[in-house]
Amino acid sequence: MSRSSREIAVSGAEKRQLAVASATLGPWRPAAAVGALGGGVSLALHLVHGHFGLGILSGAISVAALLFFCVGGSGAVLGYSSHGSGRDRRLRRWARSHPWQVAAVPAGLMFLSDLVIRQALTSQGFFSTLWTGLWHGAVVAAVVGAVGVVGASRK
Repeated sequence: MSRSSREIAVSGAEKRQLAVASATLGPWRPAAAVGALGGGVSLALHLVHGHFGLGILSGAISVAALLFFCVGGSGAVLGYSSHGSGRDRRLRRWARSHPWQVAAVPAGLMFLSDLVIRQALTSQGFFSTLWTGLWHGAVVAAVVGAVGVVGASRK
């Protein structure tokens, strides 16, 4: 029996639900620690140079969010979890075989969080904030998707 004959047809809405469910299985506690550490280092570097303001704070929070979503999303597509690998094996297998669809979830969340952070804390214009959020989301998508592709090819 070939691989394609064993797979069940899945609608677009079901694929989106599977992608969100897969992304939630990532190692989000360690990702939060990495994000907090990265954001703290970013803020500390600016403080050492004598700079401070809401723009600096928003940049540090953005770095923290970027690291958080990259680490958590990458762990999700590789099948790592803080809850153990025995749970949800089928969902983890689906995530490993569809890394780009899973990568879209943390990328979208990065885009939205960056948009809100920069609009709330800086005086940047909306389109400048939109552009920054888009490329930060693209970075998260590229990192998570590439990690998923490389990780799937190694297994």
